[in-house]
Amino acid sequence: MTKADIVNEISKDTGIEKVTVQKAIEAFMETIKGSLVGGKNVYLRGFGSFIVKERAEKTARNISKNTTIIIPKHFIPAFKPSKSFVTNVKENVK
Repeated sequence: MTKADIVNEISKDTGIEKVTVQKAIEAFMETIKGSLVGGKNVYLRGFGSFIVKERAEKTARNISKNTTIIIPKHFIPAFKPSKSFVTNVKENVK
């Protein structure tokens, strides 16, 4: 499902114009991105959490040059679904 499909579904279910729904969805995503960039997690009860994970520094190999490189610690965005969401998917997806 793409963002356009989501906009169509919400518009069909609520009767709100597609342009308005699209602006709301894009504002929602920008707010989540801004919060994660600021180091703040976003918690949506019953759905899940958008969190910032810290990856530790590690040593890796560049196999084409046969050298060792150090990857510094860094932060990545992640999504952790709620238990009720996971249970719902497990029970209903066939």
